[in-house]
This record gives sequence, structure tokens and C-alpha cells, in this order.
Amino acid sequence: MKRYIKEIIVSLLQIFMFYVFPLFAGPTDAMGMVVLIILATLFLSFIIGVLSNNALKYLYPIVTAVVFIPSVFIYYNESALIHSIWYLVVSGVGLLIGSGINAIVCRLKQRKK
Repeated sequence: MKRYIKEIIVSLLQIFMFYVFPLFAGPTDAMGMVVLIILATLFLSFIIGVLSNNALKYLYPIVTAVVFIPSVFIYYNESALIHSIWYLVVSGVGLLIGSGINAIVCRLKQRKK
């Protein structure tokens, strides 16, 4: 459990973004909130890619998309289900970029030794 603490913290931040941030959005701010959450998802997936060395991190995009689905029925309507695919793609891209940077940094550290 202790070795997955980074993944758990980032996942909790993602859940916070999906379920708490929309509480503060007004009725006309829905699209802005979606863009903010997409950017936060990109940033959080980038962070998990850079910080985590566990294979569990590759499940993060799927978990992100699945965790978003209940919020569709709480805050939005069924037409927002397509956004779960966007979250899957965005978090996958962020994870790949972060993992690439992590791999480059690890190789540079090995060369210095």
C-alpha cells in the first residue's frame, strides 16, 4: 500500500476535480469547468507519469475515464458522457509524456554514475 501512495494521492486529487469543482461552477460556467478539468487531468496524469515507477500508473487513464462517468449523472446530462473519452485520451497523453520524461531522467542519472 505504501508503494502506491503517489498514485493514490493523484487519484484523490482527480476525484476532487471531478466531484468538488463543479459545485462552484454557475450554470453558464459549465464549459469553462470542463476545460479546467481537462487541463487538470492533463497536469495530474503528467505528474503521475513523472513521479511513479510502478506499472499501476498505466491504469490511470482508464480509472480517470471510469471515475468521471458518475459525475455526468450528478452534474451534467447524458450528452456529457463523450467527455469520458476525452479524459481517457488526455490522461493517456499526459501519462506518456510524463513517463517519457521520467525515463530520460532515469537514463541521465544512470550515465552520471
